[in-house]
Amino acid sequence: MAKIGITGATGQLGRLVVEKLKARIAADNLVALVRSPEKAVDLGIEVLAFDYSKPASLAEPLRGIEHLLLISSNEVGQRKTQHEHVIRAAQQAGVKWVIYTSLLHADTSTLSLAAEHLATEETLKGSGIPYTILRNGWYTENYLGSIATAMTTGAVTGSAGTGKIASAARADYAEAAAVVLTSEDHQGKVYELAGDEAYTLAELAAEVSRQTEKNISYNDLPEKEYAEVLKSLGVPEHFAQAIAGWDASAAKGDLFDDSHTLSRLIGHPTTSLAASVKNAIAKSA
Repeated sequence: MAKIGITGATGQLGRLVVEKLKARIAADNLVALVRSPEKAVDLGIEVLAFDYSKPASLAEPLRGIEHLLLISSNEVGQRKTQHEHVIRAAQQAGVKWVIYTSLLHADTSTLSLAAEHLATEETLKGSGIPYTILRNGWYTENYLGSIATAMTTGAVTGSAGTGKIASAARADYAEAAAVVLTSEDHQGKVYELAGDEAYTLAELAAEVSRQTEKNISYNDLPEKEYAEVLKSLGVPEHFAQAIAGWDASAAKGDLFDDSHTLSRLIGHPTTSLAASVKNAIAKSA
């Protein structure tokens, strides 16, 4: 079995990918490539220091790694440069295959996140290294964090209008990455990954209402007003504007996909909205 490296292995997605991979192959075939190795001691696999922002140090830990999962950096605005550093290092180290976690419909999406993902895809395609691109849709968890507030205020607030959101649980996307890394015939492919079930934020509010037996409504606001609400809750201005902008993109359909590619890859339906809401409510109790 090829040696597999996982960047960002201590992140929310990365930890799940490691868990899914360990269920499929021996742990000694896996290497966690992380900025803070001390945070990865509980992963149960080899750990090497790997900082996207230090290009001169990246090739050495990649030597001997044949398949690399490049989980996108969480530093929005720095991603294009950081990912280029990793891809160049992979070239130098002789990595034979790079799998990259991109964004759903990155080539047509109006989300502010799309440009850096698309630039990374182009760099990877031009690198000469065999690649697979996993265009991950929205994580259902992106909205679940607001459930506790909704239960207190009686409303889910956003600016997504009636836009359909085909999200899936983070674990579903992690499983897809593990499947691709440990099976054949994925090189050169771009996968649009999204949940089987699509919902509006009004339907999310209705599901929370059903499960909590409380009257939770959806309060749809113009993008600028929603950003102001987020700022009033302590969200930094640039991030508040970004969140509101993502909702506005959702209203345009940028978070919708009905290809069912994700469920076909993992071999079972994606996690339902009802199940994800139930889990979030249990955690907030």
